[in-house]
Formats: sequence, C-alpha cells, structure tokens
Amino acid sequence: MTTHNTPLYLISALALAVSQGINAQEAETTQPEASQNKGLETIVVTGVPRRTTIMASSVSVSSVSLEQVQVSTPRSTAEAFRIIPGIRSESTGGEGNANIAVRGLPVASGGAKFLQLQEDGLPVLQYGDIAFGNADIFMRLDNTVQTVESIRGGSASTAASNAPGGIINFISKNGENESGSVATTVGLGFDSVRTDFEYGTYLTDSVRFHVGGFVRQGEGPRETGYTSNKGGQIKANLTKDFENGYVRLYYKHLDDKSVGYLPMPMYSNGDSVPGFDSQSDTPHSALFTKTVRLDGQNQISNGDIRDGMNPNVDSIGFEAVFDLDNDWRIENRFRKSSVSGNFNSVFPAEVGDASAMAASIGGAGATLSNANTGDAFNGDLAMRIHTFDVTMNDFDSIVNDFKLTKSFDDDTSLTFGYYASTQNIAMSWLWNSYVMELKGDNAALLNVTAADGTEFSENGLYAYGTPFWGNCCQRDYDTEYDTRAPYVAFSTKLGDLSIDASARYDSGEARGNYAGAVTSTVDMNRDGVISVPEQNVVGIDHANSSPVNYDWSYSSYSIGANYQIDPSLATFARISKGGRANADRLLFGKVRTDGSVADEDAIDEVNQFEFGVKKRFDSLSVFATAFYAETEEQNFEATSQKFFDREYEAKGIELESTYFMDAWDFRGNLTWTDAEIAKDALSPDVVGNTPRRQADLIYSLMARYSYEKGAAGLSFIGTTDAYAQDNNDLKFDGYTQVNGFVSYDLSENLSLALNVNNLFDTVGITEAEEGSVPANDIIRARTINGRTTSLTLKYAFN
Repeated sequence: MTTHNTPLYLISALALAVSQGINAQEAETTQPEASQNKGLETIVVTGVPRRTTIMASSVSVSSVSLEQVQVSTPRSTAEAFRIIPGIRSESTGGEGNANIAVRGLPVASGGAKFLQLQEDGLPVLQYGDIAFGNADIFMRLDNTVQTVESIRGGSASTAASNAPGGIINFISKNGENESGSVATTVGLGFDSVRTDFEYGTYLTDSVRFHVGGFVRQGEGPRETGYTSNKGGQIKANLTKDFENGYVRLYYKHLDDKSVGYLPMPMYSNGDSVPGFDSQSDTPHSALFTKTVRLDGQNQISNGDIRDGMNPNVDSIGFEAVFDLDNDWRIENRFRKSSVSGNFNSVFPAEVGDASAMAASIGGAGATLSNANTGDAFNGDLAMRIHTFDVTMNDFDSIVNDFKLTKSFDDDTSLTFGYYASTQNIAMSWLWNSYVMELKGDNAALLNVTAADGTEFSENGLYAYGTPFWGNCCQRDYDTEYDTRAPYVAFSTKLGDLSIDASARYDSGEARGNYAGAVTSTVDMNRDGVISVPEQNVVGIDHANSSPVNYDWSYSSYSIGANYQIDPSLATFARISKGGRANADRLLFGKVRTDGSVADEDAIDEVNQFEFGVKKRFDSLSVFATAFYAETEEQNFEATSQKFFDREYEAKGIELESTYFMDAWDFRGNLTWTDAEIAKDALSPDVVGNTPRRQADLIYSLMARYSYEKGAAGLSFIGTTDAYAQDNNDLKFDGYTQVNGFVSYDLSENLSLALNVNNLFDTVGITEAEEGSVPANDIIRARTINGRTTSLTLKYAFN
C-alpha cells in the first residue's frame, strides 16, 4: 500500500518553534492520585479542548490510576475497562478480541465500533472493529501506564474521528517523577510467568525519559496443551522541557503471542459438557497446532495455531506543546506505526452427533477415527472445527493531530484543529475445516472414513476451505482508508456557567481491492496423489478481484453547559451528533461492482442527549448522568455471514461514586440501560427487541483497605441477565465476578501481593452463537475464566 509523508508544514512549524526557543509551562498529561479532597477536582486532558477539572466539565469523564486498576486484578487489557462507568467490556476472548460497548451503543458483530482506544492521545487503530483486528489486540496494559482516562457520550464525537460513543486513553508515565520498579508475577495453579519493568528520571534539568515494558510466557488460564502466551512489549519516551513548552519523542515495540478464545461448547445454562470444562478448557490442543493452506497469493504455506493473536507493532511519534506570545498555544501529536501479525484460533462451527457429522462429510456409512492412532472413535459428540486462520499483512498507519488555541482570558478559548490519518487494512483469510473430538484436555483430530475404506480426510482435515459455510471465508483484501478532519472548539465561562461548543467535519476516501474464493485441484502435501480433500482446494480468485473506490464525509457537533450551583454541586447538559465511517466490514456485500458504496452504508450516525449532576461531600463524591442515544448500524458478522442494517435507541442512567473513610477507599459505578432495535431493513421481525448481550444493569464496585505494611481489597464486576441474540429467545443469567488482592511490604521497597481473579469460580456467559436452545442443549459460547490466582513480587526504587 502507498503511504503519505508527514506534512512538511507541521515539521517546519515544529522545527521553527524549537529553534526559536518558544517556551511555555508544560501541560503534562498526568493526574495525581485521587484523595478525599480531589475526587471531582482531578485534571483531565482526554477529549476536552483545554485542561479542566471533572467538576467544571460538561463531559462525562473518568480518570483511573494504575493502582486503582490493579484493585480489580485484571488478567487482560479489556478486563481493566470493566471498572469504567458506562463501558460493557466482554473480555472473554483472551488478551484481545474483546467486544466493547458504551451506554447502549450496539456491538452487532465485534470489537469496539463506536469507541476509540488511544495511547497518549492518538488512536491505536483508526477503526476499532476491523475483522480479526480489533484495536485491543494491539495494546497492552503494563506498568508504563500512569492513568486510564475515558470520556463517554457525545462530547467524543468532535474530539476524535469515528468515536461518537467515547474514548479510552492510556496515558504513559514520562519521567517527571524519578521512580522505577521490577515485578514478577507467577500463576498459582496455572502456567504463567510475567516480568514487568519500568524506570523514569531526569537526565538533566530539562531532559527526562521513561522506559518500560514486560516479557511473559506460559499456557495461560485455560488448558491449551502448549505455551500459548509468549512475548512482550517495550515502550519509551524522551522529553525535552523548555521554559514555555516541551517536545516528547515516543517509541513502542510489541511482539506478543496470546491465545484467542472463541465460543466453545457448553450447556445453555453454562454447565460444562462432560469432558469439557467451560471455565478452564478450550478446543485448543497440543495434537492440533499446524494447518496447511494456500496463502493470499495461492502458494502452499503453513499456519501455526500457536501464534494465536500475534500483533507485531513498531511505532514512533512525537508530541510538542508550546505557549506562544499573545495567548496562543500550539500542539501537535504525530505517530507512524508499522503493524502486522496473525490471528489463528479454532472455532466450533458445529457441535453435534458424531455419526451424523461423519455422514454429512463422507456419506452413508462413514465413521470417525482418531487421526493419531487410527482407533475407532466411540464418542457420541464431535466438533466440526473451522480454523480462523488470518494473516494481518499490513495494518500500518500514520496519524497527525494539530491544534492551535487562542485564549482571550482565563475563562474563554477558541481552538482550531486539523486531524489526518491513513489506515491500511490488508489481510488474508485462509480457513480450513477439521473434525475433532469433544474434549477439553488435548482433544484429538478425527478422520472420516467410508464403509468401503475411502478416506475423506487427512489428519483430521476434511476440506481446504469451509464448505459447511458455502466456502465463504477464503478472502484477500488490500485497502487503504484516509481520513481528514478539520475541527473547532469554543469554551467560555460566564460566572458559574461554563459553555462549550465544538464541530468537526470528517471526510475520507477508501481505495484498494478485494478478492473472494475460487476452487481448484492442488496436491497440498506434494505426495503425488490427489486425496479427496485435495480435489477441491479453495484459494483466492485474484483473476476476478473487485475494486474499492469511494469517498465519504459526515459532520459532527457537540454543545454542552455546566452550571456550578455551589462549590460542591454542579449540573450539566449536552446535545451531540456524531458519526462513524465503515471500513472493511462493507467488503463482500456492500461495495458495488465499480467500487462505490451507498452513502447510507458508508456512514453510521449517532445522536445523543445527556444530563448530569455532580455532588461532592467531605469524603463522598457522586456523578450521575442520564443519557439517550439514537444509533445507525451497518455491519457484517463473520461467524454468521450476516449483514446488519439497523437503527437502535437506548436510554439510561450512569452513576459513578467514590467514598473515603480513614484507611478505606470505596469506588463504584453502575449503568442502567434500556435499549431496543428501532428499525431493521433486513430482519424486521426483531424490531422492538433488546439488542444482543445488552444487560439492563452493569456494575463495578471496589473496596480497598490500606494498612501500615500494605493493602487489601475486593472488586465486584457484575451484570444482570441478557439475551444471546436479537431474537430474544435464549437468555444468559446475570452474574457477579468477585476479585480480591492482598499485599504486604516485606521491606521498604519490596512487596508481595496475592491476586485472585473470580474468587468464587463463578460461571458467566458473555456471548453465544445460538439464539435459541438447540435440541441437544449444547451451545457455543464464551465464558469468563474460572478462578485463577497469581503471586507478584515487586521491587520499587527511586
């Protein structure tokens, strides 16, 4: 793919600013640990035109320190998001591939479509729901993070492109405080070893740095039969302070393999099927680690299931902020990322009667046998497995965000900005079909053999492709999406009334090509004999590729007001309109033969209304927001091969509170949502139903007690019941997951911590492929992991 060079005028402006020694007080993107006096006085920087406190803002915003995140003992990045108000994070996919929703905005297919994940103010990916490339796959929570800031609701519509629902921003430590740490965490009862490290300090009076990351390896919380989590990350930044500003350079390298958990067999009530524990097992197996396929260029190649979700990221960037004469302020943030990787996991396309499955592949009289030993298979149930084998060839991006702000006095400012990005999306889907026994501990592959001895499979593989799904999923595409967005923001304060208004105009273009499946005869194992599976090998039909060639645009605005009734009480209101440009999920169905796309398919619009109250007592703060949203949705789901063309409505109330009592620290949030499918052009029978997996109530409660030699705490992450699919038939029970930790200081700088995730071994289903209970009562679903315990030894130094 072609890429765009960094705009020369931005480099020139930055160079001129540095050479002239333009100096200003640095506006650091940090915040102190909240205390009894600072609950709603925390300074926030994410998604606001100028730094402000939560109390004085008309934005629903939260700032959570790394220490507060650790109270909830997350086992993945997406699990950390569950403590943020309004966020529904279905974090059962492993280290990535989470479904993340905000305030009733839908997750029709997967990922974080209406929510943007950021690192230091710039998006990890421009689109949070790229098929098999969800944004959370490419980011890791580690000890280099200072705070996690989030905004929810319509104010995000003009703060970032494609983020009408909100923003979650990881803000990195930057060496302002000389400190460091080394921590090693080991799993107790499960195979996992991880070491985190970080250090930052001043090199001179005006130059500082921070560097850190992690390395880890192990099987993970579920039994895969091999080392399925292996790799690490390193992040670094270097800051040069001037009298009136700063310049900061960034670097990030991520190369981490982690198992991707897909829906797996269990009974509809969450109970385990005999031989397969829904809380600790997975269809992954040491007996099934390799797959042979035609790659995106129709060359015979190998796929390794042990790669799992394997992001390879190298990012460099800079951030420059200066105060100029005459109350002007200039900011520029730039990042260039080289991104590629793999997504390889096993998906049970069918769980059913073994004899019927064999007959559907090999005809009457066909039977199953163990592919490793040749022994007859005597089980009643088997799994038809599709390998979700995807190579992420090119997810490179270039992002630049430029702001120029004029302050007229201490209370009024006007900001002009220009955002530009290029996001490549080039990947190949290379799926095959296997038969596997229904077993959780190193399940064996099964061969299909007819009564006359004809073999319909080889080492468990019965098809190069996915004929059970109409050979839908051999795909190759190479696309590029450019975004340009000028924006303006105004804020002023009239006594106790603060008013802000902002507008943004996003436009872009999509260019590239894509190709689907074609069938041919190929000697895949090069033995000179064409076996039954080799008679119909599915590859990529490059001879009949299709173009992608369309433009899109949409306008966003947000208007809000905050009224400070007294120093401890404020109220705010906001009305917003935002949008989301659709990308790769339009391919293979929504893109016309000439490469164009209908305007209504290219853009999804979101209208939102919010009203909130903030109250601060001596030791208690409460933040309540009522919200209403109307959302358009165009999408595509790979597992069901369905397109969506819908409108949703959602209303609800979001509560966030903190309370301090001596050595106790209590934090909690809950979100009540009433959502429904308002219109559906393709499936009108679901109109009026509740969207899939949308619970009426989600909540997070945390309690921490600090004592002289350490701390102890509990967190409660919960949800009420929710429907599996939009037909509103199969319903999941609600659940509460309890996590706990206790730490003890062995010496002044050395501490030991015990963390327990899912203390009471609760079963909690987050998603399922089935919308109704099948005849055998076995569904394919994802559940939270069972109880896992880890021990961390940490040495902190300064």
